[in-house]
Amino acid sequence: MIYRRFGRTELAMPVITCGGMRYQHAWNDVPPEDIPAANQANLEATIHRAVEVGIHHIETARGYGSSEMQLGRVLPTFPREKLIVQTKVGPGADFRERFETSMNYLGLDHVDLLGIHGINTRELLEATLAKGGALNIAREFQRDGRVRFIGFSTHAPGDVICDAIDTGEFDYVNLHWYWVNQRNWPAIQAATRHDMGVFIISPNDKGGRLYDPPEKLRALCEPLSPMAFNNLFCLSRPE
Repeated sequence: MIYRRFGRTELAMPVITCGGMRYQHAWNDVPPEDIPAANQANLEATIHRAVEVGIHHIETARGYGSSEMQLGRVLPTFPREKLIVQTKVGPGADFRERFETSMNYLGLDHVDLLGIHGINTRELLEATLAKGGALNIAREFQRDGRVRFIGFSTHAPGDVICDAIDTGEFDYVNLHWYWVNQRNWPAIQAATRHDMGVFIISPNDKGGRLYDPPEKLRALCEPLSPMAFNNLFCLSRPE
């Protein structure tokens, strides 16, 4: 595995990470007994194999249904210092309660990265930054040692992303940028100026369903696969 410094967090992030959105059992919280044994076994095998090959960054969210609950059965079995764990919580009025749910499900005493999930509009950015908003509450968790670094994820227009970055309040950003959608490059440049970590969201799925490409795309990317082409395109930028 190849690792890169994740901005001012100084974390050594693997350039391929293990996102927990797609291999959970359900998109909503379910009783633990409702999780099929085969699904849980697949999830745990995925985590073990990821760590074996050096992919020690595990990413999930409160909005990913049973993901946190299921990860909570396997993540505590690893030495805590061997993992970089990220979860994300939306910036609503129930931010504190939802964070507590996340931590209870994960079974961990802290997360390395806490993302304010989905700062997608200027109104959500303002609410996040307001007194008593999600950022202030996240800072409490940080002071208590339950969160190491705070960032945000976004599907917002570029100007909103840049404004969020330019507050200087965030250690990293999760955003979209890949071969078929390069509009957020100014935001990546802004993040670089602030020495923030930059995490590309879903380059192989939102970046064109590259695991199931049409023949024309296969031909255009030869001799590489579309997935390899896109990943190398992203990683050719040190940002």
